[in-house]
Amino acid sequence: MKSRIALAAIIVLVSAAVSRGAVLLDRVVAVVNQEVITWSELYKDMESDASPQLREMQPADRAKVFKENEGSFLDNLINFRLQVQEAKRLGMGVSDEEVKEAVEGIKKKYGMTDSVFRESLKKEGFTYDEYVERLRQQILVGKVVNQEIRSKILITEAEVKKYVDDNRTPADDSGEGYRISQIFFSKPADGEGKAEVEKKAAEVMKKMKEGQSFEDLAKTYSQDPSASVGGDLGLVRKGQLMKEFSEVVAKLKPGDVSQPFWSERGLHIIKLNEVSGGKSERDIMEEARKKLGEKIFERRYASWIKSLREKSFVEIRL
Repeated sequence: MKSRIALAAIIVLVSAAVSRGAVLLDRVVAVVNQEVITWSELYKDMESDASPQLREMQPADRAKVFKENEGSFLDNLINFRLQVQEAKRLGMGVSDEEVKEAVEGIKKKYGMTDSVFRESLKKEGFTYDEYVERLRQQILVGKVVNQEIRSKILITEAEVKKYVDDNRTPADDSGEGYRISQIFFSKPADGEGKAEVEKKAAEVMKKMKEGQSFEDLAKTYSQDPSASVGGDLGLVRKGQLMKEFSEVVAKLKPGDVSQPFWSERGLHIIKLNEVSGGKSERDIMEEARKKLGEKIFERRYASWIKSLREKSFVEIRL
């Protein structure tokens, strides 16, 4: 009996040593209180958050971009870990049912079967269990941010009115406007690259004809910041449009998609979602409330993150 106990103890010690060795070989790039962040975790996170354009780069070029941005990505990962730790300290958790509901929502949004969903995770370098744990942490962070910041933001009508008075522009009171989405390709530095850009745009148009949605294609191919929201530019007043846009939009009906066209900035494909009249006072006030709320949130969130870091042990070893 004693020999079996001794053998079990040896196995535990050897396993722990192997585990520690794996961490050492992987290289610890940061310590956040009692947790470590390894080089492989950092790069897996960077790969996961990479834009479609970055993923299409050659491995050597992508590695160079990652290397140049290691510091900022690590900083974000540290902040994320601190928020997870704070949520746990406050006794928060995420049930299996909440995670399951979130997974089902993602599959439904992108029209995926379970097998297609798991295969897509595999291509991204995640096992199903790894993804579920990552999703659980993201939900947990959402909960603690809502409790500690968003739920405490109260905006009075007087504050909204002052914000409107301070930020109102002639465009707010102008007439016709358009709700537009776009897929954008940056203008190449040399003229020879224009043909390649036009080729990419032609491929996008072909995929659209084959049934892929404008929004999904924008998320994948557009080089505009609006790509993350399917290319949605929101409501744009007629007087704010560039000349090239005005000429193209004038020929479209709601739901139509333009042919690719050039501007000084690059190549555009636009979709006219809706033609809108002028904003009502109620619309202006509601829009102002949202903008003011986001400004307050960003300020308080930054302050909260700073306070978490100040009261924590954080060591960066990059």
